[in-house]
Formats: sequence, structure tokens, C-alpha cells
Amino acid sequence: MLTTDQKGVLAEQAIAFEALKYGAGVSRPLGDERYDLVFDLRPRLLRVQCKWAVKRRDVVVIMCRTTRRGPNGYLPRTYDEGEIDAIAAYCQATEHCYLLPEELSLMRTGIQLRLVPPRNKQVTRIHWARDYELGATLVRRLGP
Repeated sequence: MLTTDQKGVLAEQAIAFEALKYGAGVSRPLGDERYDLVFDLRPRLLRVQCKWAVKRRDVVVIMCRTTRRGPNGYLPRTYDEGEIDAIAAYCQATEHCYLLPEELSLMRTGIQLRLVPPRNKQVTRIHWARDYELGATLVRRLGP
């Protein structure tokens, strides 16, 4: 069983490897920042917060918040505009990395990415996991 810290390190490494594989430059901040990595998308830089995602039934669940221990218990906090540009997540169960755009990363506690169609046949307002796979997203941004 992995600890939270081990999961974070594995997720960050998997995300960095995937980004490098698709041609993005990858850097780490030197100071204490809200983001874990910087992707160089030439000419744009993207501040990325890395997360460990879990598969629950037919969805990949990505938590878009951070939690720290305070004097009165745990303090959850979402990411605000100006702190990060995107959330990237690694899901060990699917062996994929996902990249959420800013509008799905900020001011929310989490998101679910569907792997298969829902049983109720809903077609609107669904976030398909395949649309947010890190490699495909970088190819769209960087070109072939």
C-alpha cells in the first residue's frame, strides 16, 4: 500500500515522463509554489499541479483540491485563478495521465472523467477521459 507522499511522487514522475515523451519541456519550481511542474509548450508556459487519480467503476476521479492539517483538523482548499494553469493527474488503474484545462481545474473540489458511456444513455455534459489524455492534449497544443 502506497502512502500519500509516495502516490504524489509517482504521479509527478509519470506526468513529467508523459509530457517529455510528447515534446513538452518540463521544469520544477525552486521555491514553495502551488504548482508542481512547469510545461514549456513553446511559446507558452503552463503551471501544472499534479494529482493521483483513482478509478471508481466507469470513471476516473480527480480531486482538484488540496488538504492540509490545521490546529482544528484538516483544511481543504481549492486552487484559485493565478495559482495554477492546469491540473494533471496520473491514474494507476488506467495507466494514463490526464490534463485538465484551467476551467476544470480552478474553484472546484473534483471532477469525474468517464471511461465508458453511462447506463442511462446521457450524452450531454459528460467529460470523456479520452478527451483529456495528456499525450493527446499536448499533441493538439504543440502540433505533430
